[in-house]
Amino acid sequence: MYPLETRELAVEAVAAGFSLTEAAELAGCSRTAVVNWAKAAGVAPPPRKKAVYLPFDRKMELVARLEAGERAADLAAEAGVTAAAVSGWRRRLREEGALSLMTDSDIAARAPEPREAPSELEELRARCEELELRNAVLEGTIDILKKDPGADLSALTAAERAALADRLRGRFGLRAALAALSLPRSTFYDRLAAASAPDPYAALRPLVRAAFEASGGAYGYRRVRAELARGAGAPQRARGAAGLDPARPVAVSEKVVRRIMAEEGLRARAPRAARYSSYAGEEGRAAAPNLLLVDAGRDLHDFSAAAPGEVLVTDITEFRLPDDPRKVYLSPAVDLFDGDVAAFSVGTSPSKALVAEMLAGAVAAAGGGFTLHSDRGWHYRTPDWVRACGEAGVERSMSRKGHSPDNAACEGFFGRLKVEFFHGRDWRGVSAERFAAELAEWIRWYREGRLKAFDEGGRKVYDTIAGRRRRLGLAA
Repeated sequence: MYPLETRELAVEAVAAGFSLTEAAELAGCSRTAVVNWAKAAGVAPPPRKKAVYLPFDRKMELVARLEAGERAADLAAEAGVTAAAVSGWRRRLREEGALSLMTDSDIAARAPEPREAPSELEELRARCEELELRNAVLEGTIDILKKDPGADLSALTAAERAALADRLRGRFGLRAALAALSLPRSTFYDRLAAASAPDPYAALRPLVRAAFEASGGAYGYRRVRAELARGAGAPQRARGAAGLDPARPVAVSEKVVRRIMAEEGLRARAPRAARYSSYAGEEGRAAAPNLLLVDAGRDLHDFSAAAPGEVLVTDITEFRLPDDPRKVYLSPAVDLFDGDVAAFSVGTSPSKALVAEMLAGAVAAAGGGFTLHSDRGWHYRTPDWVRACGEAGVERSMSRKGHSPDNAACEGFFGRLKVEFFHGRDWRGVSAERFAAELAEWIRWYREGRLKAFDEGGRKVYDTIAGRRRRLGLAA
């Protein structure tokens, strides 16, 4: 709230004929406050000054005198305009030429007298020049888009059109080039100015690339931004920074990170390919109910757990290597509390021993007494498996026949694993043993280094699985 003295001084200034801006400066308050106070006091503000439009010759005269050393404020007072207008005319004359200072009537007054109708030879020359311009525009479009002939001009951005117009202006003239590219003159100069301006995020780009590459190409723009926001100390402002400390958090929006990743060609890998199936029929095997199915009619499941080691899901997935005839199989136990890999086993055969090793690791990690959900693969219906689960106090749960969504939580882990670790990498020359070692290292990173989005109290928090458990006091 402003003091009463300020209000009275502002109203008196308006009543004395000062403009609203002058009254605001005099009283040390905002212009909006002066308007409201004057209105409440019944004091009418001074009438707005009428806009002054100077002819082209007068503008050119003022600009010439400004170039000769006279002050913009003095010239503006003489002409009845603002100093900013005079300075703006000089800038536009330098950047856009004399046409930028002309009104439509100025241009019409200076238009040359109509000439005689062009001869047939002149028409032919004009037509040839038009065709040459169209061909040059098409070639430039293909060069920018890196496509075969037939590239569409509409695919070019305004910045790309401005760059192409700049290339063609010397040969065909700026007006013809802009017309052929359907680009307004103002947009052309605006895009050129933006292209020549220094990159405000030059210091941020290497940090974005480093965060993306450290994830093995798995992170999209949201997790890259979350990775940049980690660290100790006060956050650093990214825009306009001369340098950024990788150890300190960086304050930047997801929109900026997404744009930088697009410009740098950093794209997270996309899912593909089907998984290995261990299903081998029903007869002679011990089944179990689906304990995660909440409502069969609506196909609703509960893929959650209230505490670590309460509900786990498992399955087997297969990897094929280009230069090793053996396949590699992974059998994990994924904790539904937070997606942690409680235990896993890797081998070159989808055997009973593979799942037995995984089960022993899960019991050691969770202490037994948990629910373990699987599909209807033959491994999970053998007498050995049923006996081992019973001895450890593990309650068995199974998907319905031919219904893979019943084990969607484990399928989701496999999809993430294939996208972030397996697909898009060159595995030539890699043996099954080396692959198993790299797979184990990725799972360690997945638990301890990979950022994951958690919903905590209605807000999204990025943290690692191991880090969050330590933060919540669930692990040492």
